[in-house]
Amino acid sequence: MKYFDMRTGFLSLAVLTACVTGANAGGFSMGEADTDILYQDGTVISGGVIYVKPQVKYKTISGVKATDGAFSDDFAIPSFAAKTQIFDPLGCAFTYTQPFGGSSNYGAQAQAADHAVPTAPNYYSKKKFTTNEYGLTCALHFDAGPGRLFLIGGGFIQDFDYNAYSYYGNLHLKDDGSLGYRLGVGYDIPQYAMRAQLMYRSAVKQKTDGDFTPIALAGFIGSSAVSANGTGTLPQSVKLSLQSGIAPDWLVYGSVKWTDWSVLQTLDYNITYLGAQHDAYYWKDGWTVQTGVGHKFSEKVSGTVNVTWDKGVSSGADIWTDTWTLGAGALVKLGPGELKLGGAVSYISGGSQYIVDGANFNATTGTNWAYSLGGGYSIKF
Repeated sequence: MKYFDMRTGFLSLAVLTACVTGANAGGFSMGEADTDILYQDGTVISGGVIYVKPQVKYKTISGVKATDGAFSDDFAIPSFAAKTQIFDPLGCAFTYTQPFGGSSNYGAQAQAADHAVPTAPNYYSKKKFTTNEYGLTCALHFDAGPGRLFLIGGGFIQDFDYNAYSYYGNLHLKDDGSLGYRLGVGYDIPQYAMRAQLMYRSAVKQKTDGDFTPIALAGFIGSSAVSANGTGTLPQSVKLSLQSGIAPDWLVYGSVKWTDWSVLQTLDYNITYLGAQHDAYYWKDGWTVQTGVGHKFSEKVSGTVNVTWDKGVSSGADIWTDTWTLGAGALVKLGPGELKLGGAVSYISGGSQYIVDGANFNATTGTNWAYSLGGGYSIKF
């Protein structure tokens, strides 16, 4: 009996929907490099983008009903992967994505509450950072029993760009690139669409240089930009992924991912004339669990639905709570390749932050929602 043939392209659909549903994962997690492309035969090129619209806003600020709008900004996550077979047992893939990022824009009420707390002032009304990951990962496979054993490894360069804006000046910090690596092991039996994989991704310490352009402080430190620098670590992670055909044209899959968000306690930086400062997070480790089912409707159309739970990582210095996500996707063989479309709706539970735990002001959030849409296209040669 032949189960769902994973070489039909369903796996690339699963990767897309996993990224769409994972785009609202805990902490600053965004995209994942498409290393699953290494399991496909021949030369494969794949690309796509995910658009995320989070709708997170405060319920109360300093004990008063909040009137500010959502402080979480929309964002997009691009992804690209190109894989070639070097020789029969060895394949390598170049991958690109944005693994971490975040953008917040605080309203007048939140800014006033921030300014009113002299023991923990922050003053920045908008903060945004992005990372880009450029990776090269290879997989060496061997016949083992009824399937194939894969040994996976590679390295990547991750950059970091941070901007913070306030009434007294604008801060810009940048790391052009720091090195990281990933190691993994996998086993698959294509006949039964069965695969198990364990993948480790290293932490990356970002060392940044930049500048601070004064506005309100121009009379104190001058009108020209002054130098700034900073350090911070983005986390390591371990992910276990499983899937198997369960009946002709049916497949189930799931994954468990641990992310070491506790490594990010603070983002530390120094500004000339203003001294040492930091952004406080004090996060806990994160867990992301996903389960889903896929079905091949015809030779040209396949689909999938999945559910994802992401454990909140905040400890009271900010609000990053549990998230439940329902995702769905479709794959259509179109032209010389395959078109992939996916979407997700996320339920974000309420939470709270307090000055005594490191927050800049006391606040709570109620139930919030986030929405994601993604699309991609892949061609196999």
